[in-house]
Amino acid sequence: MRPVGCRVSEAFSSRLAAAKIGEDWAIAEIWRDTHPRLFRYLRASLADGSAEDIASDVWLDVAQGLAGFDGGESEFQAFVFTIARRRVIDHTRRAARRRTTPVASDARVFQVAGHDEASPRLALDSALSLIAELPRAQAEVILLRVLGDLSVEETARVVNRRPGAVRVLQHRALGRLRSKLNPAGRNADCHSRDLQDDAPLRTQLES
Repeated sequence: MRPVGCRVSEAFSSRLAAAKIGEDWAIAEIWRDTHPRLFRYLRASLADGSAEDIASDVWLDVAQGLAGFDGGESEFQAFVFTIARRRVIDHTRRAARRRTTPVASDARVFQVAGHDEASPRLALDSALSLIAELPRAQAEVILLRVLGDLSVEETARVVNRRPGAVRVLQHRALGRLRSKLNPAGRNADCHSRDLQDDAPLRTQLES
């Protein structure tokens, strides 16, 4: 998880101000802090191996919009991931139009590649394959919260929903995932558990 606190916010504000005037060190620090989580989200959202290209497009868009950006670290994360989400949606729509086989209107955006890599990747694919079976809105929230490491409020900004709606989608998604991971415990009371309690799922997704 990302650290929080006034000191961190002040440090980010200084880096952001420096990045806006083109200071290489500030741009590099912001990239190092954000890119790993951004790339995990893109890799999970795009099954065609285009994550690196889309990430480059996202950072170009961020660079172009940086001068006009106004906000703190939380707003910046929402800014970056909103751009990423739009890029994922646009890319997926273009890819669907290029297919010769008609695609159902409710086709899932989140898919996984073939299970032909080493065991860490297989574990990741296994977790993503479960997420791919979720309704799109639920899958999106889980990927942003877990792989993007966004807060509920940041996720709400990205998907243009209220924080309460994001919490409901998260709760329903985790309930579905727990049922698939532990069918025998489907009737267990999950209401008191939050995303932070799903350590096995988080470990699989971040591997």
